[in-house]
Amino acid sequence: MKKLYLSVILIIMFFFNNIVKAEYEKIFYDLKIESITGEIIDFKEYENKAVLVVNTASYCGFTSQYQELQELWDTYKSKGLIVLGIPSNTFNQEKKDNEEVKKFCEVNFNINFPLSTITEIKGDNAHEIYKWAKKNYGKSAIPKWNFYKILINKEGKIEDTFASFTKPMSGKLIKKIEGIL
Repeated sequence: MKKLYLSVILIIMFFFNNIVKAEYEKIFYDLKIESITGEIIDFKEYENKAVLVVNTASYCGFTSQYQELQELWDTYKSKGLIVLGIPSNTFNQEKKDNEEVKKFCEVNFNINFPLSTITEIKGDNAHEIYKWAKKNYGKSAIPKWNFYKILINKEGKIEDTFASFTKPMSGKLIKKIEGIL
């Protein structure tokens, strides 16, 4: 009987030992994006920091989350968190040009965390960030709507994703952020 238990335990250990995690050919810090003012944001500058990537839109029902994103940035930037807003018109809810988006964010929410140019986030024309996320984390990394959140850990890999309904200052998101900082 002991041999049977030992055999079962060994089989279970062997089975779980062979579970493979995503094999990242690239990590997040290997990527770049254009900032809302036209400079290149090289994510190598964010190495050893956690990054919350959020696709944003000015005319969305979740646009008020900008306020909590700024609060999150103010609270955790000194501890190693980068909040990165990626304005997108993929869901037809963004302004027509970068200058309008920048002004909207500054005037209405006093945003000073990094923003990219208006960027595609789904499909064949999606930015490299979103193609990378899908390849390495699967379909759950594809934004379902505006203000979808992808949390990148200090190793440059996806830690978790959060639906649009998850507010930036929610306990669930804060707990994950604090756990990786």
